Amino acid sequence: MRWNSIRTKLIVFLLLPIIVTMAAAVAVSYSHTTASLRERAVEENRNLLYQGYRNIDSLLQNINRISLSVYSDSEFYRLLDAGYDDMSANIGIYASLNYIYKAAPDIFQVYLYGVEDQKATLITQDTPKRWQDSAPFPVSDLPEHEPLRIQTTHESHHYGLLTPFFPKATTEQVFTLHRRIEKIPSNQAIGYLSIDVKLSALSEIVDQLYDRAQENLFILDADGQLVYANQPELIGQPIAADWYSGRGSLFEGKQGYFEQDHSVFVYQEIDSAGARWMLVKQIPVSHLLGEANQAAKINGLLFGLALLVIVTATVLISIRITSPIKRLSQYMSQVKIGNLQVDIASAGNDEIGVLTERFRNMMDTLNNLILREYKLELSNKNNQLRALQAQINPHFLNNTLQIIGTLALELKVPQIYTLISSLAKMMRYSMHDDDRGVTLRDELEHVKAYVELQKERFENRFDFQVQIDESLLSVNMPKMILQPIVENYFKHGLGPEDTGGTLGLTAAYAEDGSIVITVENNGCRIPEDKLRRLQSGLSHSGAEQIRPGEDETGGGSAPSIGLINVLTRLRLVYGEAAELSVNNLDPSGVRIQLRFRNDDKNEEEASE
Repeated sequence: MRWNSIRTKLIVFLLLPIIVTMAAAVAVSYSHTTASLRERAVEENRNLLYQGYRNIDSLLQNINRISLSVYSDSEFYRLLDAGYDDMSANIGIYASLNYIYKAAPDIFQVYLYGVEDQKATLITQDTPKRWQDSAPFPVSDLPEHEPLRIQTTHESHHYGLLTPFFPKATTEQVFTLHRRIEKIPSNQAIGYLSIDVKLSALSEIVDQLYDRAQENLFILDADGQLVYANQPELIGQPIAADWYSGRGSLFEGKQGYFEQDHSVFVYQEIDSAGARWMLVKQIPVSHLLGEANQAAKINGLLFGLALLVIVTATVLISIRITSPIKRLSQYMSQVKIGNLQVDIASAGNDEIGVLTERFRNMMDTLNNLILREYKLELSNKNNQLRALQAQINPHFLNNTLQIIGTLALELKVPQIYTLISSLAKMMRYSMHDDDRGVTLRDELEHVKAYVELQKERFENRFDFQVQIDESLLSVNMPKMILQPIVENYFKHGLGPEDTGGTLGLTAAYAEDGSIVITVENNGCRIPEDKLRRLQSGLSHSGAEQIRPGEDETGGGSAPSIGLINVLTRLRLVYGEAAELSVNNLDPSGVRIQLRFRNDDKNEEEASE
């Protein structure tokens, strides 16, 4: 295709805005969807981490309350303060520590160092051991300003006690609560208590906060040590990640989120019972926007299919528009070489069609100027022949229909006879061209015959109801007034799949003495813009004429010129006071109403 051709330009200028608009719509839709998913996912995960924080806080507070039992156990506190070293004192210490050991199912072992008697006691795996030690274990030796501390996850040990004392002891990943036991009300240390808690206590809580297959979750202490990670080999180690460079960099406030390294990080601070931890959840953007990406793929596929359909339709439309121009050019080429008898086909009702029609009229004028006498004589002969055929063929066809109807009765097919009878009635009615006026009874019989044929066509998918004032059956009126109105229902109102249709025809006197004939149905409504143009055409029907092939609405799919023709003929008989109105019904259907006065003058005009 050449760029300077109308077809190429038409295709480009039709496709370009459509493609740009559709691509922009897909991009905006994807952007909005991803933003919405991101916001929703962040909010859901913030709530989820907050619930995890509450559960972890509850766990730490429970361990803290257990450690405080050393102050509520007066006998244990007295023995620790006095430093007794007899058997009963040892039994008392063992009993109190055993209570702490069994106070929670996740406690792995309990360590106690008494300052007064410089002895350490360890209860692990239901085995108590006590030994002389000159100083508390280093990590348990808390300074005066820090009476409570939570130690990051580490491998369990025996707090300096030799391994031979525990030949079958196993190790466990634990985090430890260290408490400095002071002599109230002073700050003097009388003991140091350490409670090792199994990491499984945290795992049971944390495993519910993330998808192990797609997401990562970390618990960091204040020094950047990993208290928990979904990769066990990293637990207890300093975190080595590009997104972490200390608490003050990306972590603002107790709760929030940030995006880095193609991931969204949602965090929640845990400040509870000596622990200043940070709960961090890492969500890959690809996982977070998985639904949006899937929707984008579907939209892309739909976009491709729609584009294919649009391109095909655009090419076909452009060919449909430009083909008449090419044909017109070919006609002109034929005329140029002297062929004045070129057959010029109609190109429709658009501007190109009008141009083709004008060219055809011009060629007709030229032919008339050249062979006027010959063509006039030939035309007269043809007209005489058509007149004879018009007289002979209808009567022949009517007689033939009667023969077929009789044969249908003989073959016991009454339905065919009924249909042929209805068709014959319509033909006889339309053949009487000399009858300028008929009665409402004649019009009604003609309509009933027409509807009978339509019932067979549409397989009785509609119901026809008639309500006529008996006194109106003898009223004179122009011929073929009602059938064009009823016909509109079958052309435009009754769809190919519709059932339960109704078509009603009523005629009665109005309060002012005028006659009102109403035809209404429950079929498709007339589009509002076409209805307005139709009503406008009806209101000016006496002032302007409609060319054959056009309709009242300016389109080819609305009611034909029959309605304006009906109104024009009514006004010729009954005067300008005659009216025809068309309106849509709710929720579906169309009402067409005729109104005229049948006074003596009008009756005389109708009988002429």
